[in-house]
Amino acid sequence: MSAPTATASVVLRSEVDLPESGKRAILISLNRPDRLNCFNTEVCILLARIFRDVVDEVSNDEDGDVAAGIFTGNGPSFCAGADLSGPPDPLAQSSDLPHHLDNNPVHQMGRVGVPIIGALKGHCITGGFELALACDVLIGDGTTKFRDTHVKFGLAPCWGLSQKLQRRVGPGRAKIISFTARPIDAMVAERGGLL
Repeated sequence: MSAPTATASVVLRSEVDLPESGKRAILISLNRPDRLNCFNTEVCILLARIFRDVVDEVSNDEDGDVAAGIFTGNGPSFCAGADLSGPPDPLAQSSDLPHHLDNNPVHQMGRVGVPIIGALKGHCITGGFELALACDVLIGDGTTKFRDTHVKFGLAPCWGLSQKLQRRVGPGRAKIISFTARPIDAMVAERGGLL
């Protein structure tokens, strides 16, 4: 594994060699463990920039040696959602205007030309749940807990949770998860098709 390069200390990018295939994976890590990897505007912008760079790298990868992206969080949690002391603008994050899409991490993740594996642990709450759902494959350990708290705060998901969750678990289960705002532990998530 190569040494991480800090685009900024709150988001790290490194590479993992895959010796059996001769390929590599790009590892992107949220790095605010003291804040349970909650994101603020700075994190969203940096995350979008890193995923934009990955899009360019994969597009220009003539050898096809980038096999996948791996998205994780350092510390005990993947991402506990928005940092309420400096949350990103929900209108900008929901917008489909080009200048807003440039800074939308979920939009940029959708443009990556290789699978993104979400390596999850701990909290995946609200916006963190949405970041997880933007991954193609989710793998979590026994500490992984999902929770959609949008309804508790009268918020609408900005990054497609209401559609993506239904595709993964079906409309009935998705409504229960979103309407009740109850935590879903790893065992229930696996049985329901999230992990």
